[in-house]
Order: sequence, then structure tokens, then C-alpha cells
Amino acid sequence: MCNAYEQHLRWAEYCKMMQDLALDIPTQQTELDLPQADDIKINDRGPVMRAAGNVIELAVMNFSLPPSGRGGPVFNFRSEGRRFANSNRCIIPASAFFEFTGKKYPKTKHRFTLKGSPITAIAGIWREGQGNHPPSFAMLTTQPGPDVEPIHKRQVVVLRPQDWSAWLHLTKPESELLRPLAAGSLDVETVRRGKD
Repeated sequence: MCNAYEQHLRWAEYCKMMQDLALDIPTQQTELDLPQADDIKINDRGPVMRAAGNVIELAVMNFSLPPSGRGGPVFNFRSEGRRFANSNRCIIPASAFFEFTGKKYPKTKHRFTLKGSPITAIAGIWREGQGNHPPSFAMLTTQPGPDVEPIHKRQVVVLRPQDWSAWLHLTKPESELLRPLAAGSLDVETVRRGKD
């Protein structure tokens, strides 16, 4: 599953997009709240968008929820059959997300972006920090859409810009939001050939 993504969105692009969508951002936020990174991996820190009253704020959190019991950190969270009305919902602003194929390292790396948008917004959930664990987030997953299915058996939920507010405030049914996009919605390119 998706265990890496990149974030190269510029602050001016982000502000313009939020303005175009009539979504308010806190006046004290700056480009420092939207750090850029080539490869955000499990346990790295990255920005998320979350509702804070009438505004959408950026908060930098840890990518992966701490394990509950045995196992490792939770970085992907299956969305099917679940309700998120009582969850802390967020959007992970990404320039792209990556999927990998092959059995030997380094694996072949595939880069996915949302056509026509500088942001490939991934639906997520976040949790407050507890003990020595900082605030953290995980990406929601669903069945693969036609653009991802040839490469992977699951995919992260990518939200179209017009659905950002609906996810953060849950003003549409989850079934309308947490599903794969139609064929041709995502661009995919192979950015590294691995050892097959």
C-alpha cells in the first residue's frame, strides 16, 4: 500500500486553491505550515488539512498512527464498512503518491497525480498525541480504481477539490466520498525501474 508521498505544493498555489473553493484558512498560517518534501515516508512528519471551526488549518503531524497492540504503525486504514462521523477527519495535501511493484529492492516506483489539480488530496484520519507519541495521521484506502488496479490491489482515497469540505465536515455520505475515481482521473508514470 501507499507508504510514501511527495509534497511540493507552493504556498501561493495552496492559498489560491483554498480561495477558489471558498475555504478559509487561519490568518496566522504561512508557508512554514506547508513544508515541501520529495519523499514523506512512514514516521516522517507531514502537513494535514483539518477543520478548526469555520477555517481549514494546516497542522504538521506524524505519518502513521501508533500501533494498538501487536504489529507496526498504521499508515493505511481501510475505509469500507466504516463510519467516520466520530473520527478526526483530515486531508493529506500531496503533489503525488507512490505505489511500488516487484519483489526485490529497489522496487519499481510508480507516481500518481490527480489530473488538472496541483493537489492530490488524500482522505485521512488523525489522532491527538498520547504519551510519547505525537499527533499522527493515516491515509484511508479503498478498492483500486481503473488507474491504480493494474499496479496495486488497493489504493488511497483521492478526493476531488469540490469534495474537500464535504469530507472535513462530513456533509455528504461516506460512500460518495470514499471511493476510487473514474478511469482517467489519475496520471501515472514510472519514476524508477526496480529489480524484477
